[in-house]
Amino acid sequence: MAAALGIGIDVGEPVGNMIIDIGGGTTEIAVIALMGIVCDQSIRVAGDEFTHNIMDYIRREHNLLIGERTAESIKINVGAATLDLDNIPEDYPVNGRDLMTGIPKQVMVNYAEIVQCLDKSIAKIEEAVLKALEITPPELAADIYRTGIYLTGGGALLRGLDKRIAAKTKLRVHIADDPLRAVVRGTGLALKDTGRYPFLMNK
Repeated sequence: MAAALGIGIDVGEPVGNMIIDIGGGTTEIAVIALMGIVCDQSIRVAGDEFTHNIMDYIRREHNLLIGERTAESIKINVGAATLDLDNIPEDYPVNGRDLMTGIPKQVMVNYAEIVQCLDKSIAKIEEAVLKALEITPPELAADIYRTGIYLTGGGALLRGLDKRIAAKTKLRVHIADDPLRAVVRGTGLALKDTGRYPFLMNK
């Protein structure tokens, strides 16, 4: 709800909007209308799991041990959800410890590898989105068909994620402006007007 407010959706309207908030530990999917959450899904697949997927992949495929900070850098620099990108990032040099020799080593990692290693986790998010759409009341589903789906949270910045979810759902997918701060902005708006947004104050 806070994310919806933060990206400028009028949550009081009798119109259904679907928000997917991909944070660090969880992905929250909600259909919002008339100041309330009509239906929602929450799964423990989000940015942190993407990071661990990358660490496991680099260890398995390149025999290289890397830490979370390095995996996060890989995610930022060459992370992607689909091979079908408009702007393909350049291969990224990754430094770590060779598991065979114990000596520091560098390998080059490309975006296609990261698409492969994140595939199963992103598929779980897609399944949760489809499940949320299945339980959405028909009238609100019609609204979502017109308005599309909104992506917020740090995970929304993963290259091609909007395109992949759009292909899976056959709906338009919008990435919020500054998705990392959408929840914070929305919470700030609610705190300024607690009379209008009492639902956030009950959390």
